[in-house]
Amino acid sequence: MKTENDIVDYRMRLSTGRGRIMEGFRLMTKLTLWKGVVLFSYGLKRIIDIAAASVALTLGSPLFALTAILIKFEDGGAVFFRQERVGYRGKCFGMYKFRSMRSQAESETKSLEKQNEMQGGVIFKMKNDPRVTRVGKFIRKYSIDELPQFWNVLVGDMSLVGPRPPLPKEVELYLPDERQRLLAKPGLTCTWQVSGRSEIDFRGQVRLDIEYIQSMSTLTDIKLLIMTVPAVLLGKGAY
Repeated sequence: MKTENDIVDYRMRLSTGRGRIMEGFRLMTKLTLWKGVVLFSYGLKRIIDIAAASVALTLGSPLFALTAILIKFEDGGAVFFRQERVGYRGKCFGMYKFRSMRSQAESETKSLEKQNEMQGGVIFKMKNDPRVTRVGKFIRKYSIDELPQFWNVLVGDMSLVGPRPPLPKEVELYLPDERQRLLAKPGLTCTWQVSGRSEIDFRGQVRLDIEYIQSMSTLTDIKLLIMTVPAVLLGKGAY
């Protein structure tokens, strides 16, 4: 026969159990809503990428054709340059550019490594790189050489905004915290590209990329895209 104390204990256990169920339900609801918001955000970003890349490739075709003619006319070499880069979560892909260097430039890199002007030693940059052609200097300054990457955006290898995709050999030199840059799809433009480009050292680039990943949003992407226009037109920090 149940005593009054047994009844009180039973009611307390029942109340506690219901409380735990309700708390678990609220937690699952919040988690589901959060996942929904994240998926919507990624979906919207992809839709914007596809739309913008399609428009850019269509409207930019006359500029693409003119650039291709000038590159071919200068030294008769290939118009495009395909290079393996590391993308989202370490997946490699072929990134396209208009060729801005001599055809044999890759084989000459090792002999120039001691002249690297990028602090940190991970990325190779030279302001007066002897491998760059005359046409190459111009298209680099105004980022015209990067325009073929709209194709990478269209097929999903890249996004309009995100950390710039590194070379495999650069990733091999990354410290553990620097690998956080691979937690977002690489982009055509990013925070440090509108804040100084090559004038920002490697550690500064990493810091800005990680800050972007931790606070990325559609509004942030739109803001960076708007800021990219004057950065490209002025050509500041590009080489």
